[in-house]
Amino acid sequence: MRQVILDTETTGIDPKDGHRLVEIGAIEMVNRRFTGRTYHQYINPERHIDAEVVAVHGIDDARVANEPVFAKIADEFWAFIEGAELVIHNAPFDVGFIDHELGMLNQQRKTPALGPVRDHCAVLDTLTMARAMHPGQRNSLDALCKRYDIDNGHRVLHGALLDSEILAEVYLAMTGGQTALTLDAASAAEQEQADTSSEGLSIQRMTLTPGQLRVVRPTDEEQVAHKAKCEAHQLNWFKGMTSDA
Repeated sequence: MRQVILDTETTGIDPKDGHRLVEIGAIEMVNRRFTGRTYHQYINPERHIDAEVVAVHGIDDARVANEPVFAKIADEFWAFIEGAELVIHNAPFDVGFIDHELGMLNQQRKTPALGPVRDHCAVLDTLTMARAMHPGQRNSLDALCKRYDIDNGHRVLHGALLDSEILAEVYLAMTGGQTALTLDAASAAEQEQADTSSEGLSIQRMTLTPGQLRVVRPTDEEQVAHKAKCEAHQLNWFKGMTSDA
């Protein structure tokens, strides 16, 4: 499964007010392993960047004055994300800006048309996922880092590529606890070799035959207690979802 962890920075809050992208950062994963492929680009938004957002991401007009406009980088960016599942925190925000940029570009050049995003990519919103998993709690990226014990101390300002890297670790922790999977295609063979020899130690894989493992089944009392706990958890989850909305 090919996934792209993605984040953007912008000139303001709403593209309907004329705000534009100023940075895109993305990381590719295949089957929950980082491939080593990334996409990172600063963009000249062709307009002023609001002071309020400069305080958040540190990207001012001077920083992007000599960067390419979106039309110059659109095809390369689209080639990187097309067909992937995009993993984004608060996806409607980022997807809205990307679609806005693609829409303006398509009006200018007519063909080939790019986008909209959801017609060509699956989109997984980790904010929606976090709200379902942790109802009634703060689910910002910083809050999730704290909850899953992920170091984000180097994150002084927001940045698209840095936030994508952090989100990738958060997503892996939320969906199975696997983090720091930094294998690229070239190192996959090295990892396989490491499985058989690490510092002189050989890892032997066991083949089990029926009857070797003892199966311990719960008692009737344990089953009743488990069912009650599950029902209580479902009730708390539902109340948390309604209050979070």
